[in-house]
Amino acid sequence: MSLSLLAEFATAIYRTKNLTFTQAMVKKEFTLWGTKMTKEYSYLTPPYDNALSAIIIGLDRDVERAKSILILGLGMVMLSSTFAPFAPPTVILPIVALIFACCAGYARMNYHRMEKKLSSSMAVLDYQDKLKLKEIVAVFKQYPMPSLIDSLNPFKNLVRTWKSVLGGIIINPLWMPIFYMMGMQIKEEANLIVLTKVIIDVENKINPLE
Repeated sequence: MSLSLLAEFATAIYRTKNLTFTQAMVKKEFTLWGTKMTKEYSYLTPPYDNALSAIIIGLDRDVERAKSILILGLGMVMLSSTFAPFAPPTVILPIVALIFACCAGYARMNYHRMEKKLSSSMAVLDYQDKLKLKEIVAVFKQYPMPSLIDSLNPFKNLVRTWKSVLGGIIINPLWMPIFYMMGMQIKEEANLIVLTKVIIDVENKINPLE
């Protein structure tokens, strides 16, 4: 065998190895991407023993996360008065409104994400398991939440806007955005309370001995 044939043979082997390595890397990247998408849009992330329990656990975790964010926002707002000696109200009050907006906004997006993940996860359940989750599905239907953009639009929330303006007239105009965002936060908390109660009821029906 000539040296040129040996060189061609070695090159072919090298390319084959590189192709195999590239294919393995692409497969790995797609696997990681698929896992990330599953976590983002479904509660059924392998491995799991029971799909129904995995959905309940995932919902409960998301609800608790949203509650923690809302409590954190409320706590930071309550502590804002401690900064009064160091900054004027024109600085502190807008920051308070921004904190409320961030916390309420996260809770709203989390609520919509829970609904999507629940719907996606239920697609693989059988009819009997779907019936067990119908009370949770009913909560999202009975308490639909508008998009975050619509909620932040004062012209689409005239009652909340009027209450905020009235509060600002009575106390301080700088309080108007705080009252507006506080109304959003109260709505988020009310929805989470209803959802938590239903999740606990469903969980107790599925696992009555626990």
